[in-house]
Amino acid sequence: MKLIRTMAAVIAVASVLSACGGGSDDVGKELGLTNPQIHFVHAIPSGPAVDFLVNGTAPSGQTNVSYKGVTNFTNINTGSTNVGYAATGTTTALASGNFPNVAKGHEYTVLALPGAAAADIGLIDDPFDKGLLSNSARVRGFNASGNAPNLDLYLVQSTNTNISNVAPTMSGLSFKNAVPASGQDSIYVSGGQYVLIATAAGSKTPIYQSQSFALSNNADWLITSVPIGGALSQLAVGQIHLLVVQNGNTNTPSVELSNTLTGA
Repeated sequence: MKLIRTMAAVIAVASVLSACGGGSDDVGKELGLTNPQIHFVHAIPSGPAVDFLVNGTAPSGQTNVSYKGVTNFTNINTGSTNVGYAATGTTTALASGNFPNVAKGHEYTVLALPGAAAADIGLIDDPFDKGLLSNSARVRGFNASGNAPNLDLYLVQSTNTNISNVAPTMSGLSFKNAVPASGQDSIYVSGGQYVLIATAAGSKTPIYQSQSFALSNNADWLITSVPIGGALSQLAVGQIHLLVVQNGNTNTPSVELSNTLTGA
């Protein structure tokens, strides 16, 4: 009877979420019932197409991924999981890593990164702790720019882009790391019309400012910095892009936002 009552509650919450734009899959993630899911982001400008590898094998739909490509989420098993990526058609990893304790209800992201001497890899464990009745957008930042050892990112309303007295939305993004950090939940914001601004950590001088864009309620975004052309040059205006990865199951490529600053 307890199991029946629990399932009834889950179904009732799912119905409410569906009515307000959420989904039953979010309910399962929040309750830790769904299989863990993983996907891959190619964030190496001018890099060759690659195959994503999970425990040495490319899952279906995770091959021949080009720059800005984002694969669909695919289910994986719990426990220790090795990941990497290889030149398309091969299984010799160009870069690899490990998630030591993959858990149900979590989302995992693997990023191909441009390193100083060779290809590199980024790993994010997202516990997906979104409230069952929340319709807020989820946002996380990631630094894939070796020329930007530390970045601050500001997500501000498009009607007020002065950051002089504004705290960073995501501060101190170091190369190969996310904010909030891997293993922590994303931040939550209301949907609206926004602008993204990037500065060197601790500075109020923008090196990047996006055009205005719409962030929808229930969106799930990973905002990733990448160096222009893959070059690991001195950090300055026009030396980084920001990619927006819209997490989900639509195989949507990441969107490269334009830098509106002079000199970009």
